[in-house]
Amino acid sequence: MTRTRSAKSAIAALLSSSLVLGACSAGPAPANVSSARWAPGQSVQSGDHRQGEWLDRALAPASQQCALGAAPNLTGLQQVSPRELGAATLRLGPGDRLLIEVLGDPDGLSGSYVVDSDGTVSLGTLPAVQAQGRTAAEFSHELRASLIGAGLVRPLRNAVRVRLAEAGGVAVTVSGAVFQAGSVRPGERTAQTRIGQKEGEVSGDANAGRTLSTALRAAGGVRPDADVTAITLVRGSRFTVLDMSGMMGTLPAIDPVLAAGDQIIVPETSCFDESLVRPGPLTQPGIKVYMSNLTRSANNNAGAAIGAKTGELPYGTRMLQALVAMNCVGGTYMQSDRRAVLISRNPRNGQSIVIERDIEELVRGADRDLADPYLMPGDALACYDSKWTNFREALSLFSDVAGAATPAIVLQQAAN
Repeated sequence: MTRTRSAKSAIAALLSSSLVLGACSAGPAPANVSSARWAPGQSVQSGDHRQGEWLDRALAPASQQCALGAAPNLTGLQQVSPRELGAATLRLGPGDRLLIEVLGDPDGLSGSYVVDSDGTVSLGTLPAVQAQGRTAAEFSHELRASLIGAGLVRPLRNAVRVRLAEAGGVAVTVSGAVFQAGSVRPGERTAQTRIGQKEGEVSGDANAGRTLSTALRAAGGVRPDADVTAITLVRGSRFTVLDMSGMMGTLPAIDPVLAAGDQIIVPETSCFDESLVRPGPLTQPGIKVYMSNLTRSANNNAGAAIGAKTGELPYGTRMLQALVAMNCVGGTYMQSDRRAVLISRNPRNGQSIVIERDIEELVRGADRDLADPYLMPGDALACYDSKWTNFREALSLFSDVAGAATPAIVLQQAAN
């Protein structure tokens, strides 16, 4: 029995010294590549916030002058004024529903038609007529000429009448300084919001979703490094440059109605414009952020709430605000020495960055804004417990291990 107590005492001393010392120590500060830093608050040179190793330290600070990125290749395209290309005249595209009336109509050609995926409309066995990119009036003129050429109608001015019954979404591409560049469909409607489902056939449809600003939001919204004073809109062989900065303030701005096949290019700059980090006509109202606030590591997905791994936060939320939402701030003051890490990614070059902050320093420090970065879509936040909580968990773990070791010690002594 004496030998058993001695063995247990030795195990207890070894476990308590290693676990308690380990619980009171902090992990290594994260290391980062200097070129991954792109937003204010991601790096500070003063205070008690831990600064890990920064590689490529010779990186020069960003200039106060915002340098523009590479200009888009617009060779061979004709530049026109914003009002010429951005006039609020709806152009037909695939998915639009038209009401076509043919005078006399002995062949039953009148009816409701949908613009096909190739941008054409076919009436019976007649050759398809191109509708995409044209107004309803222009398409009516082309269709009238086609029917007259086929000998189906007389050359009267009102031989054909075309009315827009429903404007569908349009496929456009967005590139440059947006969070999710690619193809989007602004103005797309659900079955519940389609025109003519309850009220019967109608004429005319102002689809407010087929605008440039809607397309930008569909592409994740403009990034803080975007130059919203020089957004390029390309349509066919023409292009125009639009200043849409007024939409984020109180000034008027042209918000063009889009046509199928339009291209939108948002130029990048070397600056971070904090006025763009808020909900607005060109940005998203909210962002998804991955969050973790665990006291102990989970041993299964259900226990870790993997199914609810993201949180919805307003765009413009800073790190400290999100930490409050995660319940990482507050509680007993004995546990106030908690730390948090922010995992983000530079959208310009795809390099990740990990920022570690002392939560209490963010709360107490007057210069907190210098170390309190904005959250971007897809960021991840994790909180680490205080040294007191780590110490308590270490003692609990020690008790569990010591309790589990006792039967083995007793059995070993019995065998001897």
